[in-house]
Amino acid sequence: MEETSDIVLSVEGLHKVFKDFWGRPRAKAVNGIDFEVKRGEVFGLLGPNGSGKSTTIKMLLGLLHPTRGKIHVLGKPPRDVQSKVRIGYLPEESYLYPYLTARETLDFYGRLFDLSGPERRQRIDQLLEMVGLQHTGRRTIKEFSKGMARRIGLAQALINNPEIVILDEPTSGLDPIGTRQVKDLIQTLAERGKTVFLSSHLLADVEDVCDRIAILYAGQVQAEGSIVDLLQVDEHYLVPLSGLTPDQLQNVLRVLRETLGAEPELEHPRRNLEQFFMEVISKARASGGEISGAGAGKQVADYLQGAEETSGGGDVLEEILKERAPEPSPAAADPASEPVAPAGEDLDGRIDQLLGDQGDPKDE
Repeated sequence: MEETSDIVLSVEGLHKVFKDFWGRPRAKAVNGIDFEVKRGEVFGLLGPNGSGKSTTIKMLLGLLHPTRGKIHVLGKPPRDVQSKVRIGYLPEESYLYPYLTARETLDFYGRLFDLSGPERRQRIDQLLEMVGLQHTGRRTIKEFSKGMARRIGLAQALINNPEIVILDEPTSGLDPIGTRQVKDLIQTLAERGKTVFLSSHLLADVEDVCDRIAILYAGQVQAEGSIVDLLQVDEHYLVPLSGLTPDQLQNVLRVLRETLGAEPELEHPRRNLEQFFMEVISKARASGGEISGAGAGKQVADYLQGAEETSGGGDVLEEILKERAPEPSPAAADPASEPVAPAGEDLDGRIDQLLGDQGDPKDE
């Protein structure tokens, strides 16, 4: 099967049966699933424990042989070496060498992809800044928290500038700022033409970033489609109203009452908890507060940019608040009030810089 310009990952009639020592069927993990993933799409694979998600991902990566069915990744079988070079993978547990530093870890994975020394150093600098660990590059992995190790795992999944990024529980162990950063990164990668295939138990995160999802149960696809089509309730309507006086509101309610023959429900819109959390942290940062730990990245790495490059990004907290809060506080908007990042492992708000300014690589 040749790679098409649109479909980069296809699964057809996929089965996986695990057998015991004597070859007798022991467990049917995947039982005839079909789906396709398009270029530049964020596709989510959901399901409870034991539904076949991890087994499916391992077959997509060529780590397991399917019992029956067809898989094509970038137009090639999953075990094709040329297709593996174009894939990035973040496993559910980041299996990293504990006695290597963050830089040594990324250098190791860069060598696996045969990157030159100057190119490795350039990408490592950009990736560490992107995931907010630019001040912890010389600390060993065994000193990292789970969230910090998760960030290094995400960085290693992008070291080869992959066309398809497969993420298994990408926000596991991250704080709300880190979670928001990763979700923004996923959307940015998709905007630049990269395909993201993710599996997560955190349904709110999936809803925020995925274009389409498939829900597995007992090894079969129970539902598949776009987020909008699956979640939209066509029988109900929302009519945003703002700036009404009390008298105008009563007139609107009276008309609705007469039309519906029942008392209409009246609710005030509210922010979600993530937005409120970001606003509180942004104000705290603007007042000069500092934390120890990892820091958030600012821009997506230059080498991950697509044909249409985005102008340099700012603070991830401020970008989120610009989108969701129409009137940010003066303190949060004043760049002069923003504290300088500490020299430790500050994990404070910048994601857009994963595609940030390139440093001058040293000659090998």
